[in-house]
Amino acid sequence: MDKKIAKKILLECLTTGGDYAEIFLEDTVKNSIRRVGDQIEDINASHLYGAAIRILKENAEVYGYTNDVSEKGLLKLATSLRTAYNSAVVIKDFDFTDCETTKGTDFKVLSKDIPNSKKLGYLETCTKTIGGYSPKIVQAVATFTDETQVVTIANSNGVYKTDTRNHQRVAAVAIASDGKSMEQASNSYGGNFDISNFDTFDFVEFSKKVAEAAVETLTADEMVGGVYDVVIHNAFGGVIFHEACGHALEATSVAKGMSVFCGKMGQKIAADCVTAIDDGTIPNEWGSANMDDEGNPTKKNVLIENGILKSYMVDMRNGRRMNAAPTGSTRRQSYRFSPTSRMTNTYIANGPHTPEEIIANTKFGLFAKTMAGGSVNPATGEFNFSVGEAFMIEDGKLTKRVKGATLIGNGKDTILNIDMVANNQSFGYGMCGSSSGSIPACVGQPTIRVKQMTVGGNGGNK
Repeated sequence: MDKKIAKKILLECLTTGGDYAEIFLEDTVKNSIRRVGDQIEDINASHLYGAAIRILKENAEVYGYTNDVSEKGLLKLATSLRTAYNSAVVIKDFDFTDCETTKGTDFKVLSKDIPNSKKLGYLETCTKTIGGYSPKIVQAVATFTDETQVVTIANSNGVYKTDTRNHQRVAAVAIASDGKSMEQASNSYGGNFDISNFDTFDFVEFSKKVAEAAVETLTADEMVGGVYDVVIHNAFGGVIFHEACGHALEATSVAKGMSVFCGKMGQKIAADCVTAIDDGTIPNEWGSANMDDEGNPTKKNVLIENGILKSYMVDMRNGRRMNAAPTGSTRRQSYRFSPTSRMTNTYIANGPHTPEEIIANTKFGLFAKTMAGGSVNPATGEFNFSVGEAFMIEDGKLTKRVKGATLIGNGKDTILNIDMVANNQSFGYGMCGSSSGSIPACVGQPTIRVKQMTVGGNGGNK
């Protein structure tokens, strides 16, 4: 997109009193392959190409998009959108002064240029390893998804930048049966990185752990519901903080007064041992980018420090409502979605303990080794999450495996009841859905302990 044309279109947007205009141009190639057992079930590819224009006037927004990215097509869209306003011109001219994109994440080879044969090799390793683990494995599924997205952002704040994102992820599912019941386990690994990162990834060990979890859960006892001290393991265990607390710290909710953390800046909202961070700058991480979808550099935002609320995640429009500066947190699925504040790589930071110390200091409780799906009320933070792999803790030791456990609680209460944090922080990989679409987001934490948590289960019910 030529700068002169971009400026011409943006000025056209501003002729009826808008105080900000933006063009978001996107060229995205997506691929996915799904292997079930020894068969390739699906190979899909798509190419998304288009542009969006957004015009703001104070807190009001008008938004539209088109596949016609010619000068004529974009001017037509701009002319249509500007009719939403009818007042004196606020911005008569500007120059593009912010044109350099910080490069924390870069690539040698883009995913869209990698042959399917290489990706199929990874999937074959996964399904053969899972299928060969035990006769009780009845199905092995592996998928490879990748997306190469090139975006150009031009706006009346003087931004003109281009960024490339190169996401790819492998996911594996194992289903086991003993003839009476079936159990499932899954895991994934990915990043905004060059495919060469997979060259050092141990697909065999990754797949064995998935198969083991499915098979071993077949003989697990049903969880007996009650109130327990719960030790939640690292990596995807951070999904509880992401869902129950993270969304409530996005300006998308805060600016509308729909967050339990509204008006709590500088106040204690978590236990002293909790420091929580959203960091979009981690090189090549799944939720990272060089800039956000308003052209701002991504940042490491400390949300909670030693229990004190330090920051929200803020986009420009909601920042106007809150009188807060953007935090490099603006994201959208594609040009078809208006952007808003979203998480990137969100995690609870390391603490002073080891996982073994936490287990040893727990007299009686539950060890949630892996988390599964769940649901959250974003307005209240109330949640329930299914636990994938779980073990009882008795006298400071892991004992029997249990299944069917559900963690039930409220995000604002849960983070106040964390009393031990380990030093083994790591990430899990997922797709996060919200008003601006589905985006890659990392969740993470070290192993933590939550005191007196409600756990659901069917054990003991006859």
